[in-house]
Amino acid sequence: MSRKLAAFVATGVAAALVVGSLIALALGHTTPPEPAVSSQPHTTPSQPPPAPPASTPPTTPPTGKPESGTPGVPAGNPTAAAAAGNKKVIFFSFDDGPDPVWTPKILQVLAKYGAHATFFQLGSMQAAHPGLREQILAAGNTIGSHSISHPQLTAISAARRHHEIFDGPRSKCFRPPYGASNPKVRADIKAAGMVQVLWDVDPRDWARPGTQAIVNNILTHAHRRNIVLMHDGGGDRSQTVAALDKALRLLKAQGYTFPAMDC
Repeated sequence: MSRKLAAFVATGVAAALVVGSLIALALGHTTPPEPAVSSQPHTTPSQPPPAPPASTPPTTPPTGKPESGTPGVPAGNPTAAAAAGNKKVIFFSFDDGPDPVWTPKILQVLAKYGAHATFFQLGSMQAAHPGLREQILAAGNTIGSHSISHPQLTAISAARRHHEIFDGPRSKCFRPPYGASNPKVRADIKAAGMVQVLWDVDPRDWARPGTQAIVNNILTHAHRRNIVLMHDGGGDRSQTVAALDKALRLLKAQGYTFPAMDC
């Protein structure tokens, strides 16, 4: 190769090196591309997502249920002491009495099985048959108020509602007729120094569907700490008496006991 050609090649190589360096320098100053945006929300470990809002506490059911019946409930609950722990207890209750024919028969059946109950009485019936109150209490049972004359308390005047609640049978427990309750009724019950007590099981003995139908209803639906609604007043309660005898025998064989509520 001639000296002129070698010099020409060397000059070209040097020029190429210079141009390459300039291109590399220019590329070094460009901005890198941004990462793709995720479709999922971003949460850092130190900032967990906010907790969901607290749920609204349930309201008291208008009919059919006691206000409680489990351990740890507020003081004043009429079933709390007897239902403490895992005891197999069922609370029988009788409405619309006392009746001079049927109340003593029910007391006899209860005594036969060492059972007790709570009698939610009407003031008018107490006044007509005053000796039955003492007979019920002497046998270890308790008495609740069921108003004076059995009106639907949610459908009468405030003055009459007050009279029916405040001037009815003396007790710590009140069962509104028909289970009809609302905030005003409950406020009057509380102001009168009582707690509202409804029920868990209604075997419809008041409709006289037959002794076995009443028994089957109780055995199917009654479980530990339940309150069973029955009646010792308001008409012929022969089916109630017979069904109570059979239900107590079968439930006692299953290990249940039957205390009265603290009323």
